[in-house]
Amino acid sequence: MYDTLLFLHLIAAFLLGVTVVIYSAVALGARAEGRMLFVADRCWDVGGLGTIILGVWLVLDLDQYDITDGWIIGAIVLWLVATGLGQSVQRRLAAGEPGAVVTAGALRTMHWLRTLVVLAILVLMVWKPGA
Repeated sequence: MYDTLLFLHLIAAFLLGVTVVIYSAVALGARAEGRMLFVADRCWDVGGLGTIILGVWLVLDLDQYDITDGWIIGAIVLWLVATGLGQSVQRRLAAGEPGAVVTAGALRTMHWLRTLVVLAILVLMVWKPGA
């Protein structure tokens, strides 16, 4: 069961990476097409729910870690921050002109902050500081 949960958790994390890559292309000047952003947002929705649900399930299934470990709490908090930043970018893009290039500094800043937060989550998951 552990191997299956871990595999699905990693697939979900990959979907988060897909979202970051697509939004990075937009932040670097690609046109923000509706279908492309729809796919990116659905990847975040599925990947985000998958990582949090499967991650907590993994922790509860193992005796090795506890849900109150610092690196797990840190990852959950960072996940919430990344989701909030992404929703803010998504709302602002939806309010803008369809197909427009993202030029607003605030949108780019929020995206790059989310990218850094996702990388920080990855660091926590791989190295598990304090475990």
